[in-house]
Amino acid sequence: MDKSGETLRASFLEVVDNQIRDGTPAATRETYERLQAEGHTCTQAKEMIAAIVAAEIFEIVKHKRTFDEARFVERLNLLPDMPWNDDDDADA
Repeated sequence: MDKSGETLRASFLEVVDNQIRDGTPAATRETYERLQAEGHTCTQAKEMIAAIVAAEIFEIVKHKRTFDEARFVERLNLLPDMPWNDDDDADA
């Protein structure tokens, strides 16, 4: 991974760490704990959540939207399945 990709990855993981630490939204910590209880490592759980953070940021930038906590939580609830794998319209 190039330096800019690694920086971006680290930024998404930092968002996850902050959400877990601050409990905002609460669903991030709940998802993190659920994924670990299901047998995923700490790192795996954070990386899956970071993918959802990245998708939400993409929605914000691409469609000039504000953060949609309901959509974010809905996507978290689908983990470990990535919500866009079975969704014909990942923008929904």
